Amino acid sequence: MTAIKTAAFLAAGLVLGITVAPGLAAEFEIRMLNKGEKGVMVFEPDFVRAQPGDTIKFVSVDPGHNAETIKGMLPEGAAAFRSKVSKDFSVTLTEEGVYGVKCTPHYGMGMIALIAVGEPVNGEAAARVKHPGKAKKHFATLFEALPEKLAAK
Repeated sequence: MTAIKTAAFLAAGLVLGITVAPGLAAEFEIRMLNKGEKGVMVFEPDFVRAQPGDTIKFVSVDPGHNAETIKGMLPEGAAAFRSKVSKDFSVTLTEEGVYGVKCTPHYGMGMIALIAVGEPVNGEAAARVKHPGKAKKHFATLFEALPEKLAAK
């Protein structure tokens, strides 16, 4: 009888874990702005530390912006995304790694963001991707600070 109770208890715990675990996912908000703390044409914040299953909500505070993944800056198996201009957009990130995001109209002006989901398994490859204009320096700064940001967890 004890083995049956133990098995039932474990099964109940597993079911509870499966139904409760999705509720543990977090939602992060990234604002798309014409002007922010770091200058003009920015995502704020420009870095987010997330976990698999977390949702990123891009909020169109100012018109004329979108959020699009950058080729070569996605973890293996992750789906690329591209929001409509001037529209809020949410995406749930399930694959571990770093995700490079740009505002398509303002990419060369440095309007980019970096999202680290779990372990940065594709970090080295993503850091080697070439970028136009101010995006190049902005990503260099974000990748330089990445180890410190990841250690802060």
